[in-house]
Amino acid sequence: MSEPLVPPPERDLLETPDLYGAYPRLSEVQVKGLCQQGDVQRVAAGDVLFRSGERPDACYVVLEGTVGEVDGEAAHQRLLAVHGPRRFLGEIGLLTGRPVFLGAVALRQGTVLRVPLAALRDMVGSDPALGDLILRAYLLRRPLQLQLGVGLRIIGSRFSPDSRRLREFAARNRIPHRWIDLERDEAADQLLAGLGVVPEHTPIVIWQGCRVLRNPSNAELARLLGLRPLSPLRQLADLVVVGAGPAGLAAAVYGASEGLQTVVFDGVATGGQAGTSPRIENYLGFPAGISGGELAERASLQASKFGARIILPAEAKGLGREQGCYVVNVDGAENVHTRAVVLATGAHYRRLQVPGLDELEPSSVYYAATEAEANLCRGDPVVIVGGGNSAAQATLFLARSAASVTLVVRGDRLDSDMSRYLADRLTRTAGVEVRLRTVVKKLLGSESLEGIAVEDVATKICAELPARALFVFIGAQPRSDWLAGSLALDDSGFVLTGQAIDQRQDGANQYPTPPLADAATGSNADSRRAFLETSWSGVYAVGDLRSGSIKRVASAVGEGAMAVRFVHQYLASIGAS
Repeated sequence: MSEPLVPPPERDLLETPDLYGAYPRLSEVQVKGLCQQGDVQRVAAGDVLFRSGERPDACYVVLEGTVGEVDGEAAHQRLLAVHGPRRFLGEIGLLTGRPVFLGAVALRQGTVLRVPLAALRDMVGSDPALGDLILRAYLLRRPLQLQLGVGLRIIGSRFSPDSRRLREFAARNRIPHRWIDLERDEAADQLLAGLGVVPEHTPIVIWQGCRVLRNPSNAELARLLGLRPLSPLRQLADLVVVGAGPAGLAAAVYGASEGLQTVVFDGVATGGQAGTSPRIENYLGFPAGISGGELAERASLQASKFGARIILPAEAKGLGREQGCYVVNVDGAENVHTRAVVLATGAHYRRLQVPGLDELEPSSVYYAATEAEANLCRGDPVVIVGGGNSAAQATLFLARSAASVTLVVRGDRLDSDMSRYLADRLTRTAGVEVRLRTVVKKLLGSESLEGIAVEDVATKICAELPARALFVFIGAQPRSDWLAGSLALDDSGFVLTGQAIDQRQDGANQYPTPPLADAATGSNADSRRAFLETSWSGVYAVGDLRSGSIKRVASAVGEGAMAVRFVHQYLASIGAS
């Protein structure tokens, strides 16, 4: 036990109701099973089981008395939930080995069951009913934490690019945090004065109530939260997956579950472009839909369970070959050596080439619509540009909180590039205006966005739309700059695979020769390439990065799983299986 904190005032504390399965009660049989794996401990009111920011080595189940989940430390504690007998504590960080964002303190004397995490993980894997109950609860607790604003505090100006960078990193990685705006939050100046920080030195991040980081890099923040390990990767990997979107996570799950030593890198967060989607409704097995962030969190946990090592943020900068294996150069880290590579870095949305973008982009232009962006423009008019599913999902999501939403579409039909169910829903949603055959001509405003100048492509009639935020979902530009000069790419920069490589070879040596294509490996440049194989043997491209891919989550997941089969065949061909 840690030293006691000041207990909350004595009062009749009612147990927090179970919210959608986030706070379930274990059955007596399940408690008895856990008792065989742990030990019973007495606690007094005020005893701390674990603190926010710690990496607990056990899960606790309340047997008698009440235990509270708290945010903050000592006099600044905020009691968020109260748990009675047969409820278990903790969150998803317990299973991933990362710090937890809420502490746990006994509110009344009683007894708790302490179950070591190793034993808990074994039981979660061997007992499906118990595993489903705990995993579901832990996954549901994270969005509750995000809504409550627990964990980190980020203080800065909404006009600061670094403030936006930190907020986006926290949001994309589903890190619970509270944003304190220098321009809008009356308590911001007082808080900074108490910390001895002047506004000019923001943004800052406050962790565990007292630790202050002044404008940390994403990598520094990731190390603080256990996302990026301090120790380098020195052992040769069987498979390196570059990119942790749906395709990359699928490759990680299947690779690790089939015994391959698998390492996953991503420059920002798990989930990729899909991770920013507020709701995916056409993915098989989720009839009620699932957010892209939750899908990514589930897949990451699944990959980690099988032993895959996921490292964030870690941006790949180059691909080469050294002493018979592939080498992935990672920004800010040592080179990673591997026998095979799956490329899944995906694509990003294209920037609008219009006057005013460079000046207003840092404060008012967004390329994702998550809860973080929705909170920024709550009660404001917003404009969304794009005609695909992502633009439609963003429109429906932002319509819940924005004063008004205008969707600007260049084409003359909504269902040309988006799913029919989304097009139908847009036409029935109050507060949404759809402007077809319309393009953006200029962004209006000085320090922040005030409006959008648009033009009807048919009539050439111009108009000004009120807007405090602009969301852009147009075009798909592959994240392949780091591969130029190594692999065969199509005219748009997407990675060529399979027969498409040979069909594009109009002359000798147009594309780089596969570096392992020699007699010793049993392969040659004339052998038939696997469907997902790039111009380098043993290197595969999947998902949105691949030329000719179908831009859907389901197809990306399928390609990621399929690539692992080709990896096994390749490893067998070089005698490494």
